[in-house]
Amino acid sequence: MVAHVTSAALRGIEGLLVEIEVRRQGKLDPLTVVVGLPDAAVRESRERVEAAIRSSGYLVPGGKITVNLAPADVRKEGPSFDLPIALGVLASAGVIGAAALEGTAAVGELALDGRVRPVKGALPVAATCRDHGVRRLLVPAANAREAAVVGGIDALPVETLADAVRILNQDVPAVPARADLRARPAEGEACDVDFAEVRGQEHVKRALLIAAAGGHNVLLLGPPGTGKTMLARRLPTILPPLGLEESLETTKIHSVAGALPAGQGLLTTRPFRAPHHTISEPALVGGGTVPRPGEVSLAHHGVLFLDELPEFHRRTLEVLRQPLEDGLVTIGRAVAAVTFPARIMLVAAMNPCPCGYATDARRPCTCSTRQVQAYMAKISGPLLDRIDLHVEVPSATSEAILGRSEGLSSATMRREVMRARETQARRFAGEGAAGAALLNARMGSRLLRRFCALDAEGEALVRQALDELGLSARAYTRVLKVARTIADLEGAETVGVAHLSEAIQYRSLDRAGVRG
Repeated sequence: MVAHVTSAALRGIEGLLVEIEVRRQGKLDPLTVVVGLPDAAVRESRERVEAAIRSSGYLVPGGKITVNLAPADVRKEGPSFDLPIALGVLASAGVIGAAALEGTAAVGELALDGRVRPVKGALPVAATCRDHGVRRLLVPAANAREAAVVGGIDALPVETLADAVRILNQDVPAVPARADLRARPAEGEACDVDFAEVRGQEHVKRALLIAAAGGHNVLLLGPPGTGKTMLARRLPTILPPLGLEESLETTKIHSVAGALPAGQGLLTTRPFRAPHHTISEPALVGGGTVPRPGEVSLAHHGVLFLDELPEFHRRTLEVLRQPLEDGLVTIGRAVAAVTFPARIMLVAAMNPCPCGYATDARRPCTCSTRQVQAYMAKISGPLLDRIDLHVEVPSATSEAILGRSEGLSSATMRREVMRARETQARRFAGEGAAGAALLNARMGSRLLRRFCALDAEGEALVRQALDELGLSARAYTRVLKVARTIADLEGAETVGVAHLSEAIQYRSLDRAGVRG
């Protein structure tokens, strides 16, 4: 008898349907053979499955048991096939009726005592099964809320292998998990920090407001202790709430990476990722023998914060070029290429020199000109070109530190950001399917010419900036995009000289002649 059980594998952040075939022959001592390009974790499932079956009170059927994972030309990784293989073995022995497995899929890792452990990627697995007409999915109880986010399929939580058998044999009712997609946190509810707590630095808040409104990348440059990290960590508090589609896509990435908090169904707050400067290239952008998303993809629809930017390995920083330009990461392997989304806001912070005090009026800098040049040269010109705003963060004055008046709050700044983004949504609404997701920072050359047209006075100012600052073509387009965002914040229809002047002021490293 051949038993058929449906399951799914992961390829990138998408699922791939896998048909598990189990055939039993003869009546000798059990011998299990797993075929279909299994990796070591799948081959080891033989021991886990046999122990779990015995611990659950069932007999392991005698004879040779052949387990085939189809399609056979796709490599299968991980322990998520334990549960469906065990169900197939029990079905081949008649413990589970063949009809009970129709329209049902299963994923889960088995412990030796029969418990079902959580697995990575339950959300994309559920979506793939749903798209292929599967009506029910048996999932570890810890993954149930995550899988329940997918509509059109019943996610049935199971704690043990015996629970799964009882559900399939209708010995207990099948109660699917539920996820309320309408439940969203109130504005600011999930934030434990606020821009109102930051004393002084109003011009830096202004720059971060512009960055959030247009989706621009930011570099904060200043001496130690000026609040660069504190300011960066408050940036998510002024970003608009995640939309449902954004939540689903972000949750899918975290699910595949195994970074979803235990028991959580849907991510509802924008991610903020702050990797250490010793991070490797694969850890930053993704990779590995089995490609997994890196920090840049885990920050999708959120903020990637790189503190002490020059301390990162230069080669590591250079791999950021593609995600900053295209909003995705493509990882090539011998068998296939995998693409991960990576639409982020990059916020970086750095000192102006090795000692940190080159721009501090109160402490002398101890670095030589050559040391400063070598330090700044760690960041390449092409990477700097992809950062829209270079913002100097000076030391706060004693009046600002001791003053009682609070600056702009996150709630107030967030309302301005959302008004500017609504303006952009209306502007780009007629630009096809991708227009609804466009922000000023993502405008292409065609849209740039259309929505950032300059008058004679504006062209003269830009020409002067190009000649005196030596701006590259990419830096020039960044200036136009930032100016467009400044105009949106002020409710202006066209980009004026005042908007351009402010945008040019945010190219401080170009003014300093820093080109690594």
